[in-house]
Amino acid sequence: MDKKNYINHVTKGEGHPLVLLHGLMGGLSNFKSIFDFFPKKGYKVIMPYLPIYNRPLFLTNILDLSKYIIKFLLKIHIKNATLVGNSLGGHIALIIAKTKLNLVHSLVLTGSSGLFERSFGDAFPKRENYEYIKKKSQEVFYDPKMATKKLVDDIFHIVNDKKRGIKILYLAKSAIKYNMSKDLSKIYQPVCIIWGKQDQITPPKVAISFHRLLPNSELYWIDKCGHVPMMECPIIFLKILEKWLSKFHFNQKNFSL
Repeated sequence: MDKKNYINHVTKGEGHPLVLLHGLMGGLSNFKSIFDFFPKKGYKVIMPYLPIYNRPLFLTNILDLSKYIIKFLLKIHIKNATLVGNSLGGHIALIIAKTKLNLVHSLVLTGSSGLFERSFGDAFPKRENYEYIKKKSQEVFYDPKMATKKLVDDIFHIVNDKKRGIKILYLAKSAIKYNMSKDLSKIYQPVCIIWGKQDQITPPKVAISFHRLLPNSELYWIDKCGHVPMMECPIIFLKILEKWLSKFHFNQKNFSL
């Protein structure tokens, strides 16, 4: 780990900061479309790698992970950022917005946990069954072909690694325990909710609940799309996000894809 920068991350561009927060079983590659596009439009894109597997077990929970990201943002002198969170990353973004108001200008939630999320469950049944893991991986997407062999292999190895598997369970349970239904009314920053209509992990009713409970939110749907819209439908996702961000006049560059 780069001690100077506190946490492994990649940065590109200059301008208003977009901080990308990936999910529990996700990675930085999930945000490739955002990382490639927005620096060209006058934004500074920052992608921290969430230290899910290399923290002590007693610190493996969503609240401590949120504190870790807060320390990282303070360390690199980021304020008034737009936090873009998918799944667990969206949950972390909400906690940060509630906890450190000056760090967060706005939020973008896509397939976010925090209210309800279907996952592998309280344990990993049949974790040694490759076909079972493949099926669960495919459920993340509308198009099952998006669950490539490499992606399934990676997940299969993670859940069959005892140490990493235990940490995933700890984080998943802590996310379920830290339900934010009573906190959302206190989050007044602008929130853009972009949701896949066919999301099986955080179903459409979850997006509707977020929209109802967050005072300053807008909800956008992407059809024929699952739990990771920025990965499965990147062009549509980028158009929605760029148009929403443009209302804040962070930059004057014209939008084009």
